[in-house]
Amino acid sequence: MSKKKNYDNWSKEELIKELERIKETKYGLIWHRDKEAEEKLEVLINVDAKTPKETFSNEISGKPFPVLKEVKDKQILTNKKKPVDLLIEGDNYHSLAVLNFTHQEAIDFIYIDPPYNTGNNDFIYNDKIVDSEDPFRHSKWLSFMEKRLKLAKFLLKNNGVIFISIDDNEQAQLKLLCDEIFGYKNFIATLAWNKKNVVQNDAKFFSVNHEYLHCYAKEIENVKFNLLPRSDRLNATYKNSDNDHRGPWVSVKMDAKSGSEKSNYSIKFPNGVQWTPTPGRFPAHSKEKLMELYHDGRLWFGKNGNNVPRLKVYLSEVQQGVVSSTLLLPDDVGSTQMAKETLKKILNQNIFETPKPVELIKRLIRLNCNNSSTILDFMAGSGTTGQAVLELNEEDNGSRNFILCTNNENKICSDVCYPRLKKIIKGYKDSKGKDIKGLGGNLKYFTAYDFVEAKETDQNKRKLVNKSTEMLCIKENAFELIKDDVDFKIFKNHDHYLGIVFYEEAINDYKKEVKKINGIFNTYVFSLGDDPHEKQFSDVKNKVSLCAIPEVILKIYREIFK
Repeated sequence: MSKKKNYDNWSKEELIKELERIKETKYGLIWHRDKEAEEKLEVLINVDAKTPKETFSNEISGKPFPVLKEVKDKQILTNKKKPVDLLIEGDNYHSLAVLNFTHQEAIDFIYIDPPYNTGNNDFIYNDKIVDSEDPFRHSKWLSFMEKRLKLAKFLLKNNGVIFISIDDNEQAQLKLLCDEIFGYKNFIATLAWNKKNVVQNDAKFFSVNHEYLHCYAKEIENVKFNLLPRSDRLNATYKNSDNDHRGPWVSVKMDAKSGSEKSNYSIKFPNGVQWTPTPGRFPAHSKEKLMELYHDGRLWFGKNGNNVPRLKVYLSEVQQGVVSSTLLLPDDVGSTQMAKETLKKILNQNIFETPKPVELIKRLIRLNCNNSSTILDFMAGSGTTGQAVLELNEEDNGSRNFILCTNNENKICSDVCYPRLKKIIKGYKDSKGKDIKGLGGNLKYFTAYDFVEAKETDQNKRKLVNKSTEMLCIKENAFELIKDDVDFKIFKNHDHYLGIVFYEEAINDYKKEVKKINGIFNTYVFSLGDDPHEKQFSDVKNKVSLCAIPEVILKIYREIFK
């Protein structure tokens, strides 16, 4: 990144020339290098005789560090054997910062549905709506996305992938941005989702029926997509018009595009039918193989038995998995209208005009996840990704877990996302009064509105440790409190233990508890430096893994907020 220029001593002529240079290269891969400079120059030379509406200042730099706080009365627990899912309310940048401590390189799959920046009040930057008349709306949107995607990349495992929904307003710019952040070589594909089956006849030029999904890998050489189950629609193309004992089949040509004239031949079958490859094509099999297929009843000569023969391919013998197409059709993954109907059934009201269908997210998750993957959606909106994960777990008895992050603008988190997840987990009556059985699950609700001053004083370090319990529980996936002392706490998840020692003076009392329990303890000990007081744990060194807090947290935050 180029070094920031100091324009304070520049002449007006120099400023104008610099502004012209920047405007010539406003878009493309270097957009972010000059966005702040352009605004500053506009003010300095008073080109438009007004101050820009926004600045592109760092959203966090110089501000306090975020911490999480649990909303305990919104906890949902139905089955201790199921994973604990997380819903985090707050600015997703703050949530991503916390997750960089709790889940760095721990996420298998990310899906986000960001604001599309249509200019219709769908995008807010620095607490202000960015409308279509804002000359910097593309740069503001890219700045917003860049900061979040950079943090998200750190969360992905080396074989992880990210899918980003988008439309024509920003898809081209987003592609360039993702090429820069994830690397062009890690681009997997751009998918087109046909979101509606009807044509909009009042459209000015075209009825726009599609949206896009850009897909990138953390490290593409480590990614292997799963084959998808064959759909009923695909299987329905297989028929059995001749009652073949091998079951339904489709017929295919017996010749191929490639071959050589030397291998060309004509063959007469015992039923009297003569077959010769189509001009310009070549036999796909030898004469001997074709005669073998004939006697085995694997050739189809039409209903009358004297048509050009074709090879029968049986449903029972084809590969049961199929490679996903980049074209996603409503019959396979749902439409916007289907998604609206789903939400209405659950919440008894129309919430969004353009929600994503659950089946779409399930399709994406199936591509790259196993049944114990961790899925993140840090622009979760109504919570579709959470419902998709819960349904997949129900279908295959999986143990996938999700992390959803969303702000509470228009109470989207507290009044839409959370109630939806609660109903899916515990059951509900749909809009027609029908009882819908809950899928089960466990959910914890956190907010990201609490902060600790960034200045590293002893007092602030103490404050950060005192507010770090929830973050440590999330990091260790241990939420069952089994020892609640003023000076230390112990949490459990099956045979995995988390210990938090808030004061050095409590180490001996903590060790007494450790000795009573058969297990390994990941132990976080308060220290003003990076020393976790290892010598004091020498008598239980085989039972504890030590980390100094808040240093282990500050190390991550320093890197993020530098």
